[in-house]
Amino acid sequence: MVKICCIGAGYVGGPTMAVIALKCPNVQVAVVDISVPRITAWNSDQLPIYEPGLDDVVKQCRGKNLFFSTDVEKHVCEADIVFVSVNTPTKTRGLGAGKAADLTYWESAARMIADVSKSDKIVVEKSTVPVKTAEAIEKILTHNSKGINFQILSNPEFLAEGTAIEDLFKPDRVLIGGRETPGGQKAIEALKSIYAQWVPEENIITTNLWSAELSKLAANAFLAQRISSVNAMSALCEATGANVSQVAYAVGKDTRIGPKFLNASVGFGGSCFQKDILNLVYICECNGLPEVAEYWKQVIKINDYQKSRFVNRVVASMFNTVSNKKIAILGFAFKKDTGDTRETPAIDVCKGLLGDKACVSIYDPQVTEDQIQRDLTLNKFDWDHPLHLQPLSPTGVKQVAVVWNAYEATKDAHAVCILTEWDEFKTLDYQKIYDNMQKPAFVFDGRNVVDTEKLREIGFIVYSIGKPLDAWLKDMPAVA
Repeated sequence: MVKICCIGAGYVGGPTMAVIALKCPNVQVAVVDISVPRITAWNSDQLPIYEPGLDDVVKQCRGKNLFFSTDVEKHVCEADIVFVSVNTPTKTRGLGAGKAADLTYWESAARMIADVSKSDKIVVEKSTVPVKTAEAIEKILTHNSKGINFQILSNPEFLAEGTAIEDLFKPDRVLIGGRETPGGQKAIEALKSIYAQWVPEENIITTNLWSAELSKLAANAFLAQRISSVNAMSALCEATGANVSQVAYAVGKDTRIGPKFLNASVGFGGSCFQKDILNLVYICECNGLPEVAEYWKQVIKINDYQKSRFVNRVVASMFNTVSNKKIAILGFAFKKDTGDTRETPAIDVCKGLLGDKACVSIYDPQVTEDQIQRDLTLNKFDWDHPLHLQPLSPTGVKQVAVVWNAYEATKDAHAVCILTEWDEFKTLDYQKIYDNMQKPAFVFDGRNVVDTEKLREIGFIVYSIGKPLDAWLKDMPAVA
């Protein structure tokens, strides 16, 4: 029986290994992590992450051929294939601070693998890593190998949160990069044979190591670029009276462009887009390509601009001050169907409003109060370090209340900001919300989920990203 061990029980490691266990009953899968609370949660009825369909997959396999453990060294020692899915945060100090990936956790994982291994192993990069990481890891393993043969593969994940299980069941492509040597090719075939148990062979792409590593960064940069492009257009639409939804629909009908990732919003979030682009920028700079680096920097600049533009619009519309006004925030996760808040635009929007002394009342169906308070007090990039290495959450932000339904959040509020496109926000009783709000009552829709005309008929002053402006808003221009 082939034995697989995955170091790191997070958003990538947990779901990926659960699906491998389900689809390959002849493979024994162990997911290991040094975090006791996280492993305890994986072994309980309340999994540590929310992902549609994940619960069902885990319950079918757990205890049969899927195991969650804190005994990292034992399972690494026994494994034939070791996936490494640890954090690769952006460096906050030293060389490349604010752009380069911090490989501290990767390096310590590699050294531990070398220390405990008694047999040949295939080591698979699953985390998003900068190009040439495999080469560095290879050096650590070979210089500490004690005669054991290690093959390094790059197998980047292309999961979208909220649809991760579906993405794993029916992937667009599985990408495996390895050395162009007999040993490297043999390792590629070994990993390919795992995925081939449920993925059509034509969807499994094999490349050299550097191509696989760069493909992941490039894919995320291209997707983020599409969002920034449509968001840049949304600002122009507001200025001219065009409707960004109509523009995006017309553009998306061009088969060369396609309709996906053309929804204007308050900005992109998630654990990868910004981090991977910063990484790409750093690699370009290190390779003497400042013009290329500058090009990709603009994608992040537009994203930051979109968030500050949204905050400015809120403040400007409400007589240029939100001081001591209650602002309801509907949605804190970076997108619907996930509880993940990493780099969510809601953090910057809330911080912007709090900076103007607003009182913020937040409701999200999947995000805990502890997580929200932590996100609003952590420094940039600290979120990507393991929990036990993050600064302890301070007492929290006094002007923030976290509540457990939308009606409580909006009661007595001056304004509602919709920051996540949860389906339930489309079907709320907005008449009831309006009746219980301060007047004039504002809705700032950062996800274009509400029917603006219906809300205006109720009496709301509505701002919807990239849509023709409410007459009220035209009189109160936001200066970005």
